[in-house]
Amino acid sequence: MKITFPDGKISEFPQNSTGYDVALSISEGLARNSAAVKVNGTLQDLTAPITTDSEISIITLKDSEGLDVLRHSAAHVMALAVKRLYPESKLAFGPATEDGFFYDFDDLHLTDADIPAIEEEVKKIVKEKVEFQRIVVSRSQALEIFKDEPYKIERINDLPEDEIITYYKSGDLIDLCRGPHLQNSGAIKAFKVMRLAGAYWKGDSNNKMLQRIYGTAFSDKKDLKDYLEMRERAEANDHNKLGRELDLFVTDKRVGKGLPLLTPRGSTLKRTLIRFVEDEELSRGYEYTTTPFMANKELYQVSGHWDLYKDGMFILGDKESQDDKEEVLSLRPMTCPHQYIVYNRRPHTYKELPVRYAETSTLFRNEASGSMHGLIRIRQFTLSEGHIMCRPDQIEEEFEAVLDLINYFMKTLDLKDYSYRFSKWDPNNTDKYINNPEAWEHSQSVLKKILDKSGMPYTEAEGEAAFYGPKLDIQMKNVWGKEDTVITVQLDYALADRFDMKYIDANGEEKRPVIIHRSSIGCYERTMALLIEQYGGKFPFWLAPDQIRILTINDSCHPAAEALKVKLSRVGLRADVDSRSETLKKKVRTAQMMKIPVILTIGESEVANDTVSVRTLDGTVVQDVKVDDFINKCLIFDRNRDLEISFK
Repeated sequence: MKITFPDGKISEFPQNSTGYDVALSISEGLARNSAAVKVNGTLQDLTAPITTDSEISIITLKDSEGLDVLRHSAAHVMALAVKRLYPESKLAFGPATEDGFFYDFDDLHLTDADIPAIEEEVKKIVKEKVEFQRIVVSRSQALEIFKDEPYKIERINDLPEDEIITYYKSGDLIDLCRGPHLQNSGAIKAFKVMRLAGAYWKGDSNNKMLQRIYGTAFSDKKDLKDYLEMRERAEANDHNKLGRELDLFVTDKRVGKGLPLLTPRGSTLKRTLIRFVEDEELSRGYEYTTTPFMANKELYQVSGHWDLYKDGMFILGDKESQDDKEEVLSLRPMTCPHQYIVYNRRPHTYKELPVRYAETSTLFRNEASGSMHGLIRIRQFTLSEGHIMCRPDQIEEEFEAVLDLINYFMKTLDLKDYSYRFSKWDPNNTDKYINNPEAWEHSQSVLKKILDKSGMPYTEAEGEAAFYGPKLDIQMKNVWGKEDTVITVQLDYALADRFDMKYIDANGEEKRPVIIHRSSIGCYERTMALLIEQYGGKFPFWLAPDQIRILTINDSCHPAAEALKVKLSRVGLRADVDSRSETLKKKVRTAQMMKIPVILTIGESEVANDTVSVRTLDGTVVQDVKVDDFINKCLIFDRNRDLEISFK
């Protein structure tokens, strides 16, 4: 049979040769470092026979897909270790994840003290080089084999009737699984149990809570060492930890999940960002609206949100009610329908377009409890929202202007590690979209033309569009490497028609505007989370919640410190005084721990000479700085939004 390699080369192999045979024909090193083989686009075991002419690629342990295979196999190895140590435990589910794997068990109750024994047993299994054997069985055979594993029985019964059922045997472990897997456990050179947790079966809180064991694995020890060091850095800069340590936000179960409370410091950070964004948008021709936090369901029925997004909304009233007299309201999940009503309040001509509306919107979305994290994904959030109603001939220019605005904000905030994603509809899943294939084809071609002309690098993602149109998503990763959409720009040819939005063209005829939905800095809370992590809490001077901390040498200098605070506040600088009866060294340490960019020290000499001693967060100290000179420099740093400051 003919085997075609990724570079186009074609070689002859005996029928039923395996992926391992092919890899070995190239080199022993490749065969030794292979994890799986991709045959005509489908991953399979290296030991599986190839029966016909095929296009193949060898997947190595260093490839992302190979690492997934290794980690999936490691999950089975860990399950075998647990079964050896705790024979009465029941197997539930054990997939590979983005940075490792987990396995859920029932009839198992572990503490951290049990982890070393599991890791030691895994080491033994790795040394044994236990083979992974794939076996195809009938449904009745599978039900008999797993009769003592209730969770496996449930999964078998959930499978479609025509599903090919396979299990893998590795030593004494038999596990229902599609695979693929490594040839044997020996390739798992580095393994670690990361943590224990509870998890509901199938993620449903109505089901039983199971014991989850998280782990990770690599093909060499250095990769594991690098990963653990990365996690240590991530844990130090995780906004969910650092944001609390810096007194930026708190959460409380009595308030609810996904509902963080911003402290005065956190509110100052958010307010500074909002003022920055609003002032810039006003200077670029946006008009600000203020619209209600809720609306009648009729508004969302017109927009399409009610039919396509209802489960993600907070409904006030009986959402299933068919009584037209019963008022059913919803907290708004977005502001676009409200701004369309504002647009429709009066007629528009082609000369007035584009109309650019913006709003600092408080929005509400009923996120699943398991998906919420710190400030990244929450149920009430604030969005830098905007909608541009324009003529078709203005789309390109307006879209480019939106990108320029976004790039300005990203540059000013020094956000760098982001990527662009062209999010398209999925024509095979029309239930989640306004189903107008012709309109989708047109809008996607228009957006693609704009993106190609811009020269920006982007990836395409089918099935990620908004329900009414394609979009450009700006993606960023948090400290853990998880990617989220930070900012989005959407092209909409649908909702103007639904809301009967019009303008009069040059010929006196009624036309529909095209709508550009955009956020310029995204969700403020999510952006705050990314900034906390990027800066490690050491915000630039202009953005810092507390810009200046004033310390006194002794109590006699306190009135002068308070007077200086008032003077700084009156010119718009954010300052406070540490009046505690503590040593100066301790006060400095406290200010540094709170990442305050400028620390002023005032003693009797400074009071007499109207000077201050200035210490910046990098440890630099400048003595005898005149107060007026200090203020002028601070105002320049603040106005220019400088990322670095110096008083030398």
